[in-house]
Amino acid sequence: MKELIEKLKINRDLSDEEMIRLLTMPTGTDESLFPNTPEAGAHPVKRLPLNLQFTDDEELLFGTADEVRRAEYGTAVYVRGLIEFTNFCKNNCYYCGIRRDDAGLTRYRLSKEDILKCAEEGYGLGYRTFVLQGGEDLYYTDQRICDIVLSLHQKYPDCAITLSIGEKSRESYEKYFKAGAERYLLRHETASEEHYRILHPAELSLSHRKQCLFDLKDIGYQVGSGFMVGTLKQTPECILSDLRFLQELAPDMIGIGPYLTHHATPFKNCCNGSLAMTLRLISILRLMFPYALIPATTALGTIHPKGREYGLSAGANVVMPNLSPTKFRKLYSLYENKICTGELSKACADCIAARAASGGYHIVTDRGDVMGH
Repeated sequence: MKELIEKLKINRDLSDEEMIRLLTMPTGTDESLFPNTPEAGAHPVKRLPLNLQFTDDEELLFGTADEVRRAEYGTAVYVRGLIEFTNFCKNNCYYCGIRRDDAGLTRYRLSKEDILKCAEEGYGLGYRTFVLQGGEDLYYTDQRICDIVLSLHQKYPDCAITLSIGEKSRESYEKYFKAGAERYLLRHETASEEHYRILHPAELSLSHRKQCLFDLKDIGYQVGSGFMVGTLKQTPECILSDLRFLQELAPDMIGIGPYLTHHATPFKNCCNGSLAMTLRLISILRLMFPYALIPATTALGTIHPKGREYGLSAGANVVMPNLSPTKFRKLYSLYENKICTGELSKACADCIAARAASGGYHIVTDRGDVMGH
């Protein structure tokens, strides 16, 4: 694999056949790389030890990706203060814990005043990017979103405002941009039409989701996309289609994380996604997109106690500590056993700084704009 890894580093690309070889190389973690795809060799997931053993090829891939991120960004790890402001959602995605049909979930919404208070706390901790994330909640009209964004922008003009609120019309995206939102996160989830239909109800459309991403780029946003790792029936070919779509989109931010189950979804009997495959993909994405901002996600920390540390060492360079009121964090339950739901924001910030330092990285709390590409 050494030749393939070096070729990917130099060319930022591989042929389809070569990429599949890299995606399917053995792991040292005793995991199934495709745990919910029997035809790809799925087997029951075992509890992973605290300190994982990877193969020499995996270590080489991680080390090469880390070398590239250090060349682009040094040891900086950028912080985005996350505000999860609503768990209402009009959609019914089969994998999601806040899906419309989960009648047992207690729903909540934050007021503009609540959101501003969260931002104030984050600003005091040095954060200069705020991410407003929520389900596709029809209560938050364009007028309400623009009012929130404008208020944040006026109060914290030195901060970047990121939205992650799903599929909207181009007209809506333009309004948010004019109000002061500069970044938008919208995972495409899967670029395979066949796989998309497995994960989503008929009223949702992959072509529309892709169009939203291209609209966002055209308007001028810094755009983030990405996908889940290890979902039902995901194959190496599905992931290959994700990588090819990202090449077409050329996003500024790429967020991936292991699929994690939730008891109130149709996929409740599925297994969690693979940590090893997620780390492998972080490294592959770093080599394909050296400039990208790639988070070590909360999902990584949920699937393994050192997941975020492993993510940083594999090429990630962003973390997103939670600024939401602690009484609501458990209710934003996209998946089960989510970490950091009870910590105060200051404790969360200190914890993340320590985790970054343990791998030789340092926290940077400025805007952290993407490098040119």
